[in-house]
Amino acid sequence: QVQLVESGGGLVQPGGSLRLSCAASEFTEDFFVMGWFRQAPGKEREGVSCISSNDGSTYYSDSVKGRFTISVDNAKTTVFLQMSSLKREDTAVYYCNVLITETGSVYWGQGTQVTVSS
Repeated sequence: QVQLVESGGGLVQPGGSLRLSCAASEFTEDFFVMGWFRQAPGKEREGVSCISSNDGSTYYSDSVKGRFTISVDNAKTTVFLQMSSLKREDTAVYYCNVLITETGSVYWGQGTQVTVSS
């Protein structure tokens, strides 16, 4: 059973930066998509960014493009989300997600709170 554990959330001022990490345990898959979603109070969960293990291709939502960067470590067990130029509207619970492309299995982390406020 794959388990995802996020870390790195917290309180940051507008314009600041945070780096989220998501470590996958019991994870030996070669082909997958790892990504981040977020959910703000009163809003639906939305996709933020993802990265494919196959070719390293990435996706960013329009709201974070140019400010956030997703990456995976060499072991392909930890995904990072570097967030810069943070805005108040980035405040949300951020969830890590992995899709195993061979089986279609999807796993979620427990979420980490990011609050952008002065």
